[in-house]
Amino acid sequence: MKRFDSGTLIPGSTWHTEAESEAEVVRQAVENLKTRHGETDVRPEMVARIKERIVDVDDTKH
Repeated sequence: MKRFDSGTLIPGSTWHTEAESEAEVVRQAVENLKTRHGETDVRPEMVARIKERIVDVDDTKH
């Protein structure tokens, strides 16, 4: 399981997402940027910054 906490990128943000694949986590994070933060163009540099902050989580603890 992969997890992204937006607070690691956007100070004060509490949104997070988890998914089986890194690609799905990135998709959800980009969608969040578009819908919640009004971003219309998410540049490759932002996607790279998201990917750098994705961590593995042990889904047996949930």
